[in-house]
Amino acid sequence: MLNKIVDGIVQAISSVYGDGYEIYTERVEQGLTEPCFLIECINLSSEQFMGRRYKQTTPFCIHYFPKGPDKSEENNAVFMVLTDCLEYISVDGQLVRGTGMRAEWDGDVMHFRVDYDMFLIRPDDAEKMGDYSLEMEVNGEKDLN
Repeated sequence: MLNKIVDGIVQAISSVYGDGYEIYTERVEQGLTEPCFLIECINLSSEQFMGRRYKQTTPFCIHYFPKGPDKSEENNAVFMVLTDCLEYISVDGQLVRGTGMRAEWDGDVMHFRVDYDMFLIRPDDAEKMGDYSLEMEVNGEKDLN
C-alpha cells in the first residue's frame, strides 16, 4: 500500500509540474538535478482499530530543492501548489485525503510534510469450519443430521 501512496504523490506532482522537475523516490547521494522533489515516508505506523480494521498512518516529507536565484520566493510558490495538488491523491482508483500539511525550511531546501491516514481491512486468515455430521438417538429412534 505504501508504494501505491508514493505513486499517487508522484502522479499528483507530475500533473502540475510535468517533465521539467525530477521526482526522486529514493535518496540520491550526489548528482541531484535541481529543481527537484524527493519523496520520503517517515514513521509509518499501523494500529488495530476494531476486529480486522487497522488505522494506517503514513506521514510523508517531500523535500523540494529550488534552482532559481530567489529560492525563498520559489519555495513559497511551491508550498502553495503542493497544498492544492496533494490534498487529494489517487490510490488504487480511490481518493485519499492529505492532512496536516506544513512546511519547514532548512537553508534553501523546503521540507513539505503531509499525512495520509486510512483504514485498511486485513484478510481473515482464520480457518473456516469444515463439514460435520452428527448421529444421535432420540427416544430410541436414530436421527441423522
